[in-house]
Amino acid sequence: MKTPSDIQCKRAYDTPEKSDGYRVLVDGIWPRGRRKEALELDEWRKELAPSKKLRQWFKHDPQRWDTFRQRYHKELDKQKRAIDDMLKACDGHKLTLVFGAKETEYNNAVALKEYLEKRT
Repeated sequence: MKTPSDIQCKRAYDTPEKSDGYRVLVDGIWPRGRRKEALELDEWRKELAPSKKLRQWFKHDPQRWDTFRQRYHKELDKQKRAIDDMLKACDGHKLTLVFGAKETEYNNAVALKEYLEKRT
């Protein structure tokens, strides 16, 4: 399996670009006000989103970031098949993790990127 040439995170409200490579929505909830066509996704991986309980606890609070990442990474450990499938589909191209949160520094896509980079 080829690993992505690069992994980036991008808001669902930013304009998709050809240089984004393989685009995957990694939220459990569809981004409010965005049409499917506008996102230009290759796939939506709901199972890679944090659990509802964890997401509601976190609330994008920077003070909870370290604990959130640890708990979320433990959840991701149980999603190895979904991660492998996504990486296989990416086929060595750039992987763009698309997210809907306003917060660009403390969100699940950033934590997932970190997890994937440690794994590959």
